[in-house]
Amino acid sequence: MSHAQTLASYPNTMRQEVARVREVVAALHGELPRYELVVWTAGNVSQRVRNPEVPDGSADLFVIKPSGVSYDELTAESMVVCTLDGELLEGTRAPSSDTAAHAYTYQHMPHVGGVVHTHSTYATAWAARGEEIPCVLTMMADEFGGPVPVGPFAIIGDDSIGRGIVQTLSESRSPAVLMQNHGPFTIGKDARAAVKAAVMCEEVARTVHIARQLGDPLPMRGEDIDALYARYQNVYGQ
Repeated sequence: MSHAQTLASYPNTMRQEVARVREVVAALHGELPRYELVVWTAGNVSQRVRNPEVPDGSADLFVIKPSGVSYDELTAESMVVCTLDGELLEGTRAPSSDTAAHAYTYQHMPHVGGVVHTHSTYATAWAARGEEIPCVLTMMADEFGGPVPVGPFAIIGDDSIGRGIVQTLSESRSPAVLMQNHGPFTIGKDARAAVKAAVMCEEVARTVHIARQLGDPLPMRGEDIDALYARYQNVYGQ
């Protein structure tokens, strides 16, 4: 499918969904400063928009924040729409500098519907050490199904970060990865789930850090982690 086109060439239902997702993604960006996950203009949220006419996902789009815009200035209209090649399809501003990483993740993980990147303090501190966050809390077992893994060092600008995200998360139940010397990226069924994972990642990073100041956190048995994860993912909630 050629990407030398505009949003007008996509199905009407998809254009309507893009408009809805722009509202959703704009609103979810407000959660990042609310939970103190970002400073200044750093960080980004995106959500996939599926093309009903191409089931394999190759013609999907995603909505993401523009680069270098204050969180106070973000609106649904300022969100940009990109193809899975990371090319700008619609919007008046350049897309986020992390767009290539989001695009690669959507391309290679078809089940992923949302991606978030932050530089939240405690999670990024673990990333700076290149150290995974060990699973020593029931909350971690619930949400991450084990430790929060570390991905390889990669320079921003091409799909290197995306490759590291996909490679690391393909081998883990965790929806979060700490990219070495960079910070956390999280995935989810949609952007809201990915934002939740980012909030939870920072919370457990902080808690385990504090625990280690007091002594050695107690390890959890693998079978207990598995049981907690299965219950939380399949039974917990409404």
